[in-house]
Amino acid sequence: MDHKSTFLKSLTNFSGKRQKIAIITIVSIVVISYGLFFYLQNNTESNIRNTLFEQQKQRQIESTRIISQHIGSDLSLVMSMLDGLANSLYLQQGDLYGDQTKKLLEEKYNQYNTVINRLFVLDKNDIVTNSLAPKGAETFLGQDFSLRDWIKETRATLKPVFSDGFERQGIYRIFITYPIIERGTGEYIGTIATSIPTVGFFAHYGNIYDVKSQYLAVLDSNSTQLIHPVESFVGTPFFGNYTQETTGHNDILNNLISTVMAGKPSFAVYEFKNGERLNTGYPIFVQGTPRYSAFVITPTSTIYSQINSIISLERLEMFSLLAGTTAAVIVLILFLMKWSSSLDNEVKRRTIELDESNQRLKLVSLDLRKANDSLVESNRQLALANQQLEIQDKAQKEFINVAAHELRTPIQPILGLSQILRSMKRDDSEHDEFLDAIIRNAKRLKRLTENILDVTRIESHLMQLRKEVFNLNEVISMAVEDYRIRVQNLNSNAKLLYRPRGYHNFNGDDFIFVHADKERITQVISNLLDNAIKFTGRDDGPIVITIETREKKENQEEAIVTIKDNGPGIDPEILPKLFSKFASKSFQGTGLGLYLSKKIIEAHVGKVWAENNRDGKGATFYFSLPINNRSYDTP
Repeated sequence: MDHKSTFLKSLTNFSGKRQKIAIITIVSIVVISYGLFFYLQNNTESNIRNTLFEQQKQRQIESTRIISQHIGSDLSLVMSMLDGLANSLYLQQGDLYGDQTKKLLEEKYNQYNTVINRLFVLDKNDIVTNSLAPKGAETFLGQDFSLRDWIKETRATLKPVFSDGFERQGIYRIFITYPIIERGTGEYIGTIATSIPTVGFFAHYGNIYDVKSQYLAVLDSNSTQLIHPVESFVGTPFFGNYTQETTGHNDILNNLISTVMAGKPSFAVYEFKNGERLNTGYPIFVQGTPRYSAFVITPTSTIYSQINSIISLERLEMFSLLAGTTAAVIVLILFLMKWSSSLDNEVKRRTIELDESNQRLKLVSLDLRKANDSLVESNRQLALANQQLEIQDKAQKEFINVAAHELRTPIQPILGLSQILRSMKRDDSEHDEFLDAIIRNAKRLKRLTENILDVTRIESHLMQLRKEVFNLNEVISMAVEDYRIRVQNLNSNAKLLYRPRGYHNFNGDDFIFVHADKERITQVISNLLDNAIKFTGRDDGPIVITIETREKKENQEEAIVTIKDNGPGIDPEILPKLFSKFASKSFQGTGLGLYLSKKIIEAHVGKVWAENNRDGKGATFYFSLPINNRSYDTP
């Protein structure tokens, strides 16, 4: 405020020569400001141009990757169609000539004729026995294809073959072959083949006609150009004399082509005869193997024309803003100069008021400084208290861990010696009853110490999972069988029913494979079964264990395991905090088992929950695990 009052006082004293000096100073500031503006604007425009070009390059790289993947996906579909035909009943039986085979070919041809233009079958002597083609076109029926390189390769390798491009009847095309091999004997029966016109096929994925805008080019494994807006390039090898002379033996472009043909995506910016080019390449993978190479080429002039239009608009906006600001400043200064005399008195009055305000602000500032010092001291005390709490919490965890270990140390000899005594033949039934009580309570104490140790591992982030792929149905079945034996030994009337569901293989076995820690999942199942048995009385119904699968999201399924009992149900007071530590109203447990089960399942990216049954009797516990889809075909 002091600086503003001084500035206003100086304005009121302008007269004659001083006003001229002020005007010259203002004009000089405006001129310098405009010069600085244009200098900074040029630097900013250069940075914007580079940034926008980099963004366009990244978008084109991503677009090329997507185009390559789409082409590979469509070629994979054609491969799957040929695979299905080669393994069909009629062709496996050697019926390469019959009407049934022709009907099957017609069905597939009508389904894929937007991609392929011929579909034909060759016998073991490479003679065409069945063929479909567009109306009026050559069918190849009865022709001998034994001299074709892609037929020779198919016979030699007994594997699918993607041919290089070549011209036939004025149409440039590629061929895909698939050997027909009798599954039982492995005997070569013949070949199923199709041809794809390159123009009709690749035109779906981008511009292949106009070389002055962004366009698509595709090369085969021998660098032969399958498609290009310049027709004279189609069918010629890129590294041949014609193309190399046309491109001027461009090393940057040659290195790009070589890198992509080697199976690695790449890009390059290079000078061409009629301007600079941005070229992004990506290999076309079919069933994991690079078969062809796709390139998207853009004249950088088209990119810069868009960038320049954006920059011009930005320049106009900034210049308009600067001009408007300058005009506003000039008007404001003229206004201040005109009214300087009337402002002089106001400035004096305000100066006195400001002096008084400054004095009051100094006092307030002093109070604030004292308050701030007090707050700093309070924060320091709070930090010390928080540090002390952390030390106490760490000491408590260490004590629990040590105590659990110390408790576990005498449990094992107590169990071992008690079982030895129990196995000794004695006629004293009361002695046996006491030993049973010792063993039962020692086992209970052992489970408690193990649960306490697991809790400390979880809260200290020390629990490690030993994951493997296993059949969840099998683990649940074994756990249920163990508990059936345990229930019988306890002379309990509780019944366990296991109803597995899942994916089925050809032998009718149930397989639901998960990638998890087998021991920890068994621990969760045991905890839930213990909980169900504990609350199931003699007159209650059976405990029912089920497993189902459901789709969680696209290409991802999960297994849902449920354990339903018919006991008294879950107390409404406990239900919201059921899976918390020590959340139990029973005298038979600590409440740690459900807490551990929740942490173990969540560590496997699963979920565990519970609810009372709708009929008002008993409760149902659930947990879910992601299914390992890659293991469905495991024998």
